[in-house]
Formats: sequence, C-alpha cells, structure tokens
Amino acid sequence: MRHHDTDGGETRRGAPTAADRGWDESLYGERPAEPGPRSGRPSTAASTPGAAPAPGAGGGRSGPDGGGASGADGEGPAVNGAPRRSRGRRVLRWSVAVLSVLILATAAAGYFYYQHLNGNLSKDDLNLGDNKLHHSDPNAAGQTPLNILLLGSDSRASEENVRLGGSRADRDRPPLADVQMLLHVSADRSNMSVVSIPRDTRTTIPKCTDPDDGKVYPTTTDKINTSLQHGGPGCTVATWEEMTGIPVDHFMMIDFSGVVSMADAVGGVPVCVKENVHDPKSKLKLEKGTSVIKGEQALSWLRTRHGFGDGTDIGRARAQHMYMNAMVRQLKSGTKLSDPGKLRGLAESATKALTVDKGIGTVKKLYDLGNDLKQVPTKRITMATMPWEYGGGGSYVVPKKDDADQVFSLVRNDVALDGKDRKKAEASKSAQPTEPSQPKADLPVSVMNGTGTSLQRPVTGRAGQVAQTLTRKGFGRAAADPTPQSRADTTVRYPREELRGDALAVAEALGVPERLVKHSTGVQQVTLVIGADWREGARYPKSDGGGADKDHHKAPDSADALRGDDKKCMDVNPNYTW
Repeated sequence: MRHHDTDGGETRRGAPTAADRGWDESLYGERPAEPGPRSGRPSTAASTPGAAPAPGAGGGRSGPDGGGASGADGEGPAVNGAPRRSRGRRVLRWSVAVLSVLILATAAAGYFYYQHLNGNLSKDDLNLGDNKLHHSDPNAAGQTPLNILLLGSDSRASEENVRLGGSRADRDRPPLADVQMLLHVSADRSNMSVVSIPRDTRTTIPKCTDPDDGKVYPTTTDKINTSLQHGGPGCTVATWEEMTGIPVDHFMMIDFSGVVSMADAVGGVPVCVKENVHDPKSKLKLEKGTSVIKGEQALSWLRTRHGFGDGTDIGRARAQHMYMNAMVRQLKSGTKLSDPGKLRGLAESATKALTVDKGIGTVKKLYDLGNDLKQVPTKRITMATMPWEYGGGGSYVVPKKDDADQVFSLVRNDVALDGKDRKKAEASKSAQPTEPSQPKADLPVSVMNGTGTSLQRPVTGRAGQVAQTLTRKGFGRAAADPTPQSRADTTVRYPREELRGDALAVAEALGVPERLVKHSTGVQQVTLVIGADWREGARYPKSDGGGADKDHHKAPDSADALRGDDKKCMDVNPNYTW
C-alpha cells in the first residue's frame, strides 16, 4: 500500500525509514521537489541517454537564484552558524577533480595556452598545522606512494557559485569541506584505494595558522567539515594527518563552478538499480535496470539519500562510489573526450574551478599526476568508507575504532584494500633472507624519534632510550639519530635485501611485528623509527586484538569496499519504489 510523505511524494509502507534507523533527518534537509508525476513510468528524458531531464526526473532548478530551493538544497542545523547542505553536488565535485586531471593530461597544447591555464589555477599551502607527517618511504625499487586529498567546498564566493548552489545569504560565509576523500595510489602504481570520511565525523582539529592574515585557530573538537574554515584546505589536510596518521602529499579542491558542464564530459555514465526508484526530494526517478545518466540526472543520482540502501547517508555513499567507478571505466575505455575543441573548453572550466596545493600548481604537474592515475588497472581500484558508529545520540559519527584503524593502517603501509597484495607479500618474504648477516654486536642500527604529532609534542630523548635498550640486548652499535621525524607507525627499515635478517633481529628484540619491517631505499642502514604508536616503554606495545593485527591484508567488511570493475546494481530503499 502507498502513502504520501510530507514532501508530496509517494512511498510504500512496511520498510523502516532513515529516522527509524536513528539517522537524524534534520541534518540532511533536501530542497523540495517541483510538481511532477508521482507514479507510473518516468518521462522519456529520465531514461534516454543524453536527453534533458524532465521535471521530477533529472533535478531541475527551483530556487530564486536558479540553484536549489532557497537555502541551497535545503538546510538543517548549523555548524558554527553555517547551515548544512545536501552532499550530492559536493560529491560530484570530487569526481570533477579526478576528471579534471585526466582532461588536463590531454587538452593542454601550446605554450601560451598552457601558461593561460596555469594562471587559472588557484593555489594554497598544503598543511597549516604546526607539525607535518613525513612523506611515505620509498619501497625497495625506490618508488613512493601518492596520497591526494580530494575536497569539495560549498563556497558561494562568486555569482556562478550562488547560481549553482543557491543560498545567496551564504555568499560571505566561510565554506565547509563537505566532501573529503583520500586517493591513495600505490608505490608501484598497481592499485588505488579511495577512502571517504563522512562529513559529520567528529574529530580533533589541530591548531592551524592562516597564511594570508596570520590568524591562529586553536585546537578544537568539531565535525571534520568545519576544518576548512580554519584557514583553508591546509587545515583540513592537517586534520586528516592527525586523525589517520596518513601523510598527505597533495590536495585538490573544487567548488560549484564548472560542475554542470564537467558532469557531461564523459558523455553519460551507466548506472543500475535493482528496482524502480523515485526520490522526490532529489528528483531521481529511474526504471529498474541500467540507465545512462548525465548532467542534472547525474546530480540527482549523487544527491539522493532516501532512494538507496536504508535511506541514510551510508547508502548514498555507496551509490556515489558506484557512480565514480562507472565514470572511471568510461574514461579508461578511450572512447570519450575526443573533440579537441570540447577538451579545451573543459580544461578552461576545470582550471578555473580547481584549487590545488603549490606542489601540483601547474598544468604540467597535473598532467604527470594524471599519467600516474591512468596506470592503475580498473579492477585494482577500491573505494571504501571509513568504518564509523554513531555518537551524540545520532547527531554525529565517530570512527569505529578497530576497523577504522585497520583501514588507515593499510593505507599507511601501502597495502591494497582489496586483499590482493597478500600473495605478493608472502612470496616476497619467502624469497628474502631471515637470518642476520652479521653478529648483532657488529650491526649498525640507527634509532630515530618520530613520536611527535600535530597534537602531541615528541617525547624528549625517546630515540636515546630505545637505543640504550638495544645496547643492553647486545646491539652494540645502536645509536640515536637526532634528525626530526613524525610518524604514526613504528617501522624498522633496511636498504638492501641481504639486511632483512638484521632488521628482523632488531624487531624481534623489541617486540615490533614483522609487518612493520620494510625494505626501503630511503635509508642507508637498518633504521628504527619510533612512531606515535610507541611513546613509552622499552618494548613495543602489544595490540589489543583489533585493527590491522586481525587481518592486515584487507579492508574490514564495515568499510563497505567496492571494486572498480564491480557492475552490480544499487539496492533501492523499499520506501521509495514505484
């Protein structure tokens, strides 16, 4: 039996709503739908590839500014006085960031045009915290992984952003980072992991200093999307490093501008639903099976929360991952973006819409980055969401301790989330020596103090303390190295294969797990870096049984991981079928 919901749409009784499941509906207000059909087959535009969306099908404009309804897609409670927004356009912006890199890798031709595009790019400092994590170590072949933070800002700082996002009253409000995804490309470029963090994750935002006016924002605890208001994207980077222990190499941030034209760049993206779906709030209306969506239809797919899964934001996150994977498959098929004129126009829009860190602040560097991304096979791309649980009675979420730690540890240690690195790691270990190459009394061991983080000062004298412990255990040439470090994980690194047995001996003497012993060209001898996970004691602390020690080769089920070649259909919320 059907009944009318409060927004004038139709739903079916019998399935729990998002509110029934504990999700605070007031946090995710949606713009009201325009009048349109409530049942029956969707219009031709809703299911025909490339057609303009009809009312109720593709998501038109209903607000006075031509964006969403007044209040920009609906408003909920404020964060620091800032109204909340629907996440769809913001998630679309992260896809635009990746798409922009691939477009720029193809479109920039000619020196003067190249310089013009460089001038379009906005650039900002990478990290505004007081203490930055050191970059990831190179592997045995000298290759280094890449960690890129993709951000979506809800800024209304221009007329175009106001037109697209609505809510003219918010024009002067500092923006929020409502989409945050870390893109990790493995050192050997064989795989890629993308980890999303829900925007309402409550965490510690470290002290940040705005490079433009020198304003200091003190350490605070708040939802992670407010970190952008503490001086810019560099504070969001500092927050991610503190929360995850993952060193961030670059960031890419995009606002509303250029989103609509960029959404059409791949000529439509195929998506699949298991049942007919109609969400009047996002204006998504699709028939069961596969449809090719673009433009406003793509926006509706990315916006809908009620239409998928259990009607919470987690179902929406999976739908967004499915869309991104399908888009990547389209790009890698090599059949799109073949019109040079169109490419130049898209490159123009992309560079105007992007803010990047100064380390990738030219089209050439973005081109090189695009080439790195293109090396990864589609089947080795894995998208996941940080495992989470409710806090504060459902008003925010927090990391699910053991499972979230496991995901972050995998990324820190350059282990693919899909579990396919296990056999490679085991084969590598079996081929390498396990016995020391020399008596431990003759083995040079460098000990470094990496216990400092954005929130904690390094433990004074820590390297000397552990070096003395090694000396007492017979490692007569162990010595403290005063070079500053900042690492989440303790590691024992060795420069050459024949020294693996020596590194294992050091690890065994201190109780360091074998998984933290690594072959790296970044050191000259066996080197122990004491991380923030070992701030006291003479022996490495034992795990509490959770995190990466349960299975450090694969993401846990709670991460809801999705492979790049997964073409399964999306589960539909029974309350929003027709």
